[in-house]
Amino acid sequence: MTYLKHPVLAAAVTLAAMTTSLHQAHAEQCEQESFEEAKYVVCTLEPGKADLRLFWKNADGAAYRTFSSLAEAVRAKGRTLAFAVNAGMYRADFSPMGLYVENARELQPANTTKAESSAGQVPNFYKKPNGVFFLGEAGAGILPTDEFLKRRPKVRFATQSGPMLVIANKLNPIFIVGSTDRTLRSGVGTCERGAVRFAVSEGGVNFHDFARLFRDHLNCPDALFLDGGRGVGLYNPEIGRNDRSWHGGYGPIFGLVE
Repeated sequence: MTYLKHPVLAAAVTLAAMTTSLHQAHAEQCEQESFEEAKYVVCTLEPGKADLRLFWKNADGAAYRTFSSLAEAVRAKGRTLAFAVNAGMYRADFSPMGLYVENARELQPANTTKAESSAGQVPNFYKKPNGVFFLGEAGAGILPTDEFLKRRPKVRFATQSGPMLVIANKLNPIFIVGSTDRTLRSGVGTCERGAVRFAVSEGGVNFHDFARLFRDHLNCPDALFLDGGRGVGLYNPEIGRNDRSWHGGYGPIFGLVE
């Protein structure tokens, strides 16, 4: 398997109040925030106020790859793409690394492979536990992959990534305090009062500090890493952002539609 490391700048997402009916949200909900001397863009959506979706392939069956091409496709249907961010890790052909569900159809199965480490390095997707962000009848949730597969909740959208950052209000125990593994990182959390928060660092941070951002600053008892490195990307016309991936494009994409 080819592993691509390509993060994203966080942008806003979602919560289905009940089933699939969602309302509008606006770009003002993205703000620059600081936590322990690191800067982030944090985007928050409250329950019942946003139409968050997952996108991968266009009408011709090819990956959208750029935020601009997705925005054009949404515009052709009379809607507006307010935000977009990378929705997790993908292979060289832009297919999702793991589980991918779009409009209640499973287009890619869950990935439960255990990666062979090379010189002690395990690709981020395979660091345990990884997890699944999903939107279902009761709203948004994040579960470790094994737990998600046991429960098999009914979902409209789902994407698998990893590792988990925060699990039931506890930091993933694999993270090292003071680690020198610092890079751009993006993630998503399910947070207090049902809010969903996306965050992307504006400089290098390690996993431990990034996880603490979600738990201790953003009040998210569950959070999932989406990606990291040079592919950070955010689409948000309100703040003049339309980033491109350094890997030739993105795979699965979160899109906020208005």
